[in-house]
Amino acid sequence: MKKLGLIGGTGPESTLLYYRKFVYEANKRAGDTFFPNLTIESINVYDVLAMCSRKDYKELTNYLTKAVNCLVAAGAEVVALTGNTPHIVFNELQACTSIPLVSIIDATCAEAQTQGLKKLGLLGTRFTMEAGFFKRPFIEVGIEVVIPNADEIDYIADKIHDELERGIIDPLTRDKFISVIKRMYQNDGIEAIILGCTELPLLFAGIELPVKALDTVDIHIEALFKTLN
Repeated sequence: MKKLGLIGGTGPESTLLYYRKFVYEANKRAGDTFFPNLTIESINVYDVLAMCSRKDYKELTNYLTKAVNCLVAAGAEVVALTGNTPHIVFNELQACTSIPLVSIIDATCAEAQTQGLKKLGLLGTRFTMEAGFFKRPFIEVGIEVVIPNADEIDYIADKIHDELERGIIDPLTRDKFISVIKRMYQNDGIEAIILGCTELPLLFAGIELPVKALDTVDIHIEALFKTLN
């Protein structure tokens, strides 16, 4: 297996989730005494969000390129971003390095196609929901992506920023998020909901949602195994 480098910290809780899921899935696939060699470069999620808010994508690309270079120096042969929002500059980042990057968005789009889905809801940070970079690959293959209404976007973005990125799981927040998903199912006719923030699987752990969920963490990890082997 090639060595994986993860750009983590976006946020810390999802980075822990990635590490735990990847390591134990690798162990499950390879055998009881195997654990993979990998390196994590942890950055600051709030720096990333601030750059996105300023639309300073050149600065964000440079910031992430430094993280990639640290991972390459540590021997990484494949790199992945553990957050959806940093993918806003994925193409620019890939252009700055010869090492292969594995896109969480492309992996999720491919999974939606495999499942034959045609209309999806999307939850994530404000930038993931509104900027268009996440939806673009889906639109190109004929899949419609619906986002919450303006008030819901404000609520979701605030809760991700103030709670989920800090590891705070509030049942009231969970209930509100679920009500948004239910409304999108009933009013917009979505077939599934994309958990387009890698903290969302933690919020919904053990919870049955009103529609099928596309967990971008699980989908991304599966794509990583295909690339690493």
